Amino acid sequence: MTLVLRRFLNHPPSVVWRATTDPVQVREWFLTSATIEGRVGGTVDMVTGPYRTHGTGRVLAWDPPRLLEYEYNVASGGSLPGGTQTVLRWELAPQENGTLLVLTLRGLPKRTTLPFTSGLKGFFDRLEALLDGRPMPEWPSRGP
Repeated sequence: MTLVLRRFLNHPPSVVWRATTDPVQVREWFLTSATIEGRVGGTVDMVTGPYRTHGTGRVLAWDPPRLLEYEYNVASGGSLPGGTQTVLRWELAPQENGTLLVLTLRGLPKRTTLPFTSGLKGFFDRLEALLDGRPMPEWPSRGP
């Protein structure tokens, strides 16, 4: 399946780019330890979210501060039974007074589309708060 999420951010593309590619900022809002080798063909290694899902891949497109696309491959088991081979595409389009961020996920397993949709909206809320210099919303905890 393909999932597309859009968010207008009141910051220029260069600022949004740094927040989506700088490992320190990514860790803060996306709850992800990320290593992205900034070039086409570069490696991607991430440990993501509250479940610490490990994904790897390669960079498919790198055009700062406009476009980043990479594979996110997770082996079967753990938080993603059956694994996944997904492509994430982050597009930053300059707009009056800010940036339109469009995140497209291709190849997302149907069973994970709804959880990813709600989770990514929460992550976007955290990104917006980080960029605005506001306290980030807490990540909701799951009950026992």
